[in-house]
Amino acid sequence: MKKLRIIIVNICRLLLALTFILSGYVKAVDPLGTQYKLDDYLIAMSLSDYVPDFVTLGGAVGLAALEFSLGIFLLFSVRRRIVPRLILAMMVFMTALTVWIYAADPVKDCGCFGDAIKLTNGETLAKNIVLLVCAIVVARWRKDMKRLISKSNQWIVLNYTVIYIVLTSLYCLYALPTFDFRPYRVGTDIKKGMEIPEGAEQPEFVTTFIMKKDGQTKEFTLENYPDSTWEFVDSKTVQTKAGYEPPIHDFSITLNSTGEDITEAVLSHKGYTFLLISPHLGYADDSNFGNIDQIYEYATDYKVPFYCLTASTEKDIQRWIDMTGAEYTFCTTDERTLKTVIRSNPGLLLLKDGVIIGKWSHNQLPTTDELTAPLGKLEIGQMPKDNTASRILKVLMTFVLPLLLLTIADRMWAWSKWVRNKEKSNKLYQFFKNNRKMRKKIVAGNWKMNLNLQEGVALAKEINEALAAEKPNCDVVICTPFVHLASVAQVLDASVVGLGAENCANKEKGAYTGEVSASMVKSTGAQYVILGHSERRQYYGETAEILKEKVDLALANGLKIIFCCGETLEEREAEKQNEVVKAELVGSVFHLDAEAWKNIIIAYEPIWAIGTGKTATSDQAEEMLAYIRSIVAEKYGKEAAEDTSILYGGSCKASNAPELFSKPNIDGGLIGGASLKCADFKGIIDAWKK
Repeated sequence: MKKLRIIIVNICRLLLALTFILSGYVKAVDPLGTQYKLDDYLIAMSLSDYVPDFVTLGGAVGLAALEFSLGIFLLFSVRRRIVPRLILAMMVFMTALTVWIYAADPVKDCGCFGDAIKLTNGETLAKNIVLLVCAIVVARWRKDMKRLISKSNQWIVLNYTVIYIVLTSLYCLYALPTFDFRPYRVGTDIKKGMEIPEGAEQPEFVTTFIMKKDGQTKEFTLENYPDSTWEFVDSKTVQTKAGYEPPIHDFSITLNSTGEDITEAVLSHKGYTFLLISPHLGYADDSNFGNIDQIYEYATDYKVPFYCLTASTEKDIQRWIDMTGAEYTFCTTDERTLKTVIRSNPGLLLLKDGVIIGKWSHNQLPTTDELTAPLGKLEIGQMPKDNTASRILKVLMTFVLPLLLLTIADRMWAWSKWVRNKEKSNKLYQFFKNNRKMRKKIVAGNWKMNLNLQEGVALAKEINEALAAEKPNCDVVICTPFVHLASVAQVLDASVVGLGAENCANKEKGAYTGEVSASMVKSTGAQYVILGHSERRQYYGETAEILKEKVDLALANGLKIIFCCGETLEEREAEKQNEVVKAELVGSVFHLDAEAWKNIIIAYEPIWAIGTGKTATSDQAEEMLAYIRSIVAEKYGKEAAEDTSILYGGSCKASNAPELFSKPNIDGGLIGGASLKCADFKGIIDAWKK
C-alpha cells in the first residue's frame, strides 16, 4: 500500500512540476503578452484605472518566475516543506479564479499557457481541478517525494533557477520573445492566414428587431417581421453558432490621410514592405527614433514602401512627428492586433510578398552598416532559416544541461558516500578486504556524580581539543550527569566525541518529580545513555522489568544504549557469574528484535572489581566477554554477535588498558574515575594505538 502511495504521489508531483514549468516558461519568454492578459483581468474586474503598467509588467515577470521556479523545485524536491504548500495555495486561488471565469466568462482564454496552448474556460477549470487534487496529494504526503538532489546542494538549484528565469524575461523584454507562438511569427503569409477554407463551417447569427406600436414594445425576427404600422426602435444581432475562425481575422490597415483601406494593397505588394508597429505612440520608446529615420531614408532610396501602423490618436501622432521629424505614412490598425503582431513599442516588421521575413525590437533595429545594398542582396532581406532547434538547444545547454550535470555529480557523490557507509557491513567487501568484520572500538567515560557544571564543561572542552588535535583510533563517548548535557553538547564536536547520559526514566512523561525522560536526554544533543549500571541496581533497586522499559523508551527516542551487566563477589565465588549475566541480558534486552539490537553496546562490569582493590585479570575479562558474545550469538546469530561491541567496565587504567584491549573479545572500556582527568582518559584511549 505504501509503495502504491509513493507512486501516486510522485506521479502527481511530476504532473504538477511539468505543468508549472511549461506555464512559467511560456509566460517568461513573452512577459508583455502576460502583462496584456493581466490587463484583461483588471478590466474585467474594473480595476485597470488603479493599477499602473509598471505594476502589471512586474507582476507578469514575477508570476512567470514563481511558476517556473516552483515547478523546478517540485521536480527536484527542493524545500519539500514549503514548496508543496505554496503550490497548493496557488492552485486553490487559481481554481477559485477559473470558477469565476467559467461562470462569468469575462475573458475567452485564461492565458495559462500564453499563446502556446489555448484552452477554453471549461477546459481550464477541468485542468485546475485535476491539478488541485494533485497538489493536495503532494502536500499531504510530501515526504514520499524522492529527491533528485541532496539537501546540501539544493541552494544551487534554487538560486540558478530564479536567476535564469528572471534573466530570460528581461532579455525577452529587451529583444523579442525567443519562442513566438502567435499567428504573426516569421514565415507567416498574412493574407493566407486570413483565408477561410472552402467548405469550412460558417458562423450563424440571429437578428432581433425591436418595434413599437400604440405604446407597446415587442421583439420580432425576420420570420415574423410585422407590417409597416409598427415603428422601428432598435435591432441586435447575436451569434448563435460558432464557425471556423482563421488564425488571422482582425488585421486591417487604414490610411489616416484618406480613410482608405489599403490592407489588400499592402499584402499583395510584390517585393518588400517595412511596417513600423506602435500600438500607442504616446507610450512608445523614442530613444532609437534616429535609427527608425535612417531605415525610412533607406526605404525611400530603394523605393521600399514604409508605413507606421498605430492605434494612436491624432494628437499622439502629431506629437511623435514633432519629436522625431517622422515623414513616413501613418495608418490605423486595431490596438490588440498590433500588440499581437510584435511585442515591442515600437517594433519593426519586414514583409516580402505579404510574408513576414523579419521582426525587430526597437532595441535591435537594423543599422546603417547592415543596410548597404538592395534588400534582395542583404542577409536581412532573406527568409531566415528556421532556428527553433537552435533556440531549444540553447535552453538545453544553458539551463537543462548544468542542472543535469549537477544532479549526476550529486547522485554519484551520494552513492559513493552510501558505499563508504555500507562497507563495514557489506559481506563481499569485507571478504575481499580481510574476510572478517571489524567491530567498533569504543572508550566511554562515566563521570557519575562528579564535577559541577563549570568543571564539567571545562573537562569536556579539554577532552574535545585533545582528541581533535590527535585523532583517536576508536570511538569516544563521555557520559555526564543530566545537569551537564546541554552545556557540554555545545563544546563537543560530535564527529570527535559522542555525548551520553548516565541514566533515563522508565516513563515517557508525567508527574514523576526528579526524573528525566529519554526524550529530554535526546533533546540535549546526547546520542547515548548508560542503563543497568550496578550502582543503579544496588542503590535504587532497578529491576530487570524497569530496565526493560527504559531500554524500549531510549530506543524509541533514537538513543544508543550502553547496557551494563556483571556479578557481585559472592556470585563470582559461587561460580554463578555466567548465570547472573545471562539473566540480566535476558530480562532487559534480549526481547529486542535484530534491528533494534544494532543500537545496543554491552558493558561487562565485574562488581567485585570496582572500588574494592581487587582487579580482574585480562584473561578473566576476556573469558566473560567471550561468554557474553556466545549468548548473543545464540539469540541473534553469529553475524550479529560479531558486530556487537562489548566493553570492559572494571578498573581500567592507562597502565592496563593495552593488555585488556589486546584481547579479541574486548572492544573497549567503560571508564569511571580515570575519565575525570583528560590526561588519564586520553592515556586509555591511546591504548588502541599501541
